[in-house]
Amino acid sequence: MSVQTDLTAGGALPARRHLPSRTPTTVLDVVVPVYNEEASLGPCVRRLHTFLTRHFPYGFRITIADNASRDRTKEVARELVDEFDSVSLVRLEEKGRGRALRTVWAASDAPVRAYMDVDLSTDLNAVLPLVAPLISGHSDVAVGTRLASGSRVVRGPKREVLSRGYNLLLRGSLAARFSDAQCGFKAVRGEVADRLLPLVQDNGWFFDTELLVLAERAGLRIHEVPVDWVDDPDSRVDILRTVTDDLKGVWRVGRALASGALPLDRLRRPFGDDPRDRHLADVPGGLPRQLIGFCLVGALSTLLYLALYSLLRQGMGAQAANALALLLSALGNTAANRRLTFGVRGRERAVRHQAQGLLVFAVGLALTSGSLAALGTAAAGAPRSAELAVLVCANLAATVLRFVLFRVWVFPRR
Repeated sequence: MSVQTDLTAGGALPARRHLPSRTPTTVLDVVVPVYNEEASLGPCVRRLHTFLTRHFPYGFRITIADNASRDRTKEVARELVDEFDSVSLVRLEEKGRGRALRTVWAASDAPVRAYMDVDLSTDLNAVLPLVAPLISGHSDVAVGTRLASGSRVVRGPKREVLSRGYNLLLRGSLAARFSDAQCGFKAVRGEVADRLLPLVQDNGWFFDTELLVLAERAGLRIHEVPVDWVDDPDSRVDILRTVTDDLKGVWRVGRALASGALPLDRLRRPFGDDPRDRHLADVPGGLPRQLIGFCLVGALSTLLYLALYSLLRQGMGAQAANALALLLSALGNTAANRRLTFGVRGRERAVRHQAQGLLVFAVGLALTSGSLAALGTAAAGAPRSAELAVLVCANLAATVLRFVLFRVWVFPRR
């Protein structure tokens, strides 16, 4: 795909740096996406402009993203542009909040790009805590959260249940660790936006979630800010349609992540003094995490192996059932360890890894087959329960050797 080609050509992200202080240029570009908001737009922009003028110590710009409004929103926006030098207007002929943010953020030259909803449900005192970690170089993306312990939120039970349920869904399906995907109060560093936006496909309400999931999976640092938030009773969001589109988006992103179709390695950046990036002699990196992942995959593989062996044993001998069950579970084990334990994504070297995994499987086959042969010699006609017990012990021994071979030979750290 062209996206992958462009990202590959650009190389990895550079190290984060503190943005210069006392600069006359625009540091923060705040996007306000609107659709038919002729009544709310003027008070929103004036209040936001007053706050930033008084309390934000850097240059700023407010960009109104008119999402194909059909009322007087465009005329109101032009009046605001004439009134304030630091207010601009971008008119789009198609709807979609994600489309509006993508268009404005991609064209912006500001080193920090943010957005907030026109209702200003989030207290503006959170603006500086939101963007300060991006200006300082500490974080890549910053989000407001209504679900942290320090947040103060006023909203009805229906929205509370929907919001918490949606974020639980993201944790369970996409392993998301951020707490609030849909709060309309987010910011991103400019160089991150330039690399990340081409990977985000959604143009609607799922845009926020997709951007956060991809940033998190790429290893970028996401800063969360507890906010004070008051629900807008005049919200025009179509909840049923939004939920349906979000579920489709979760399925699409989950499938892309599982297949390794996204070049997320091109979004990684050096983290300076981060201990995770220090390669010390005689200290293997990532060993605890790999051990945990390998044990989880191994436990599931053992259950699969035992189930297959019990099923196959009904129609064939012990040695044949053991060999076939071990072969099938070994293929699944290698694929799972490749992706989950050792973090190898994409199809590159996949066939080679499976071939090496089969050689490791041969070691396990020799151990388990030898154990079965030894059992047959020592106790002819032993019951099935004895066979399973011997196989479990043999598999435990083979598992230790398998991890060592996987780590040192099949998936060595590059």
